Amino acid sequence: MASSRLKRIKKKGVFTIVSALVIIAVIIGCLVSFIITQSNLSEMQSELKSIQEKTEEIEAENVELQRILEDDDMNAYMEKLAIEEMNYAYPNERRYYDISRN
Repeated sequence: MASSRLKRIKKKGVFTIVSALVIIAVIIGCLVSFIITQSNLSEMQSELKSIQEKTEEIEAENVELQRILEDDDMNAYMEKLAIEEMNYAYPNERRYYDISRN
């Protein structure tokens, strides 16, 4: 009788330890999952912010191009494009470049 009682106590002790370990493992798993999710959320929020900034820049550029198309002033646009993008200059124009900055 004492030996069966001792076996029951040992079984209860083993079950208690195993169940406690399982609960601890589940809690640790949940914490790791939560931390990873928060990290992903932070990365995606910063990515969203950069995409929104790019969208605003492109929309501003589209507004400028739409204004140019509506004005029918293609000569001014071509002149601006040649000077800014292709580095063209007027015949008597002198350009100075700051070479001290790298």
